Amino acid sequence: MENEFLKTEEEILKALKTVYDPEIPVNIYDLGLIYKVDIDDSKNVSIDMTFTAPNCPAADFIIEDVRQKVEGIEGVKSAHISLVFEPEWNKDMMTEEAKLELGLL
Repeated sequence: MENEFLKTEEEILKALKTVYDPEIPVNIYDLGLIYKVDIDDSKNVSIDMTFTAPNCPAADFIIEDVRQKVEGIEGVKSAHISLVFEPEWNKDMMTEEAKLELGLL
């Protein structure tokens, strides 16, 4: 069961790395927009995420993309995405790769 859980978690992270804000050439995971991913015993997934700005014009599109990609993973029953703004996102939350891609290093 533990291996199955880890495989599902790995697949979710892979899926999140395919979601992009249309205005930023870096995926939402490397941008640090994903705060929490929880998977319960029934394979329902809960994700807490944020945006670089509270008034992101692509928010609905991005949230729906996350939901569809996570629910498309074999074995996942549902995905619930919560939009949170605490803690407030900042550039330090990005991976080194994201910073390099955006010219911040």
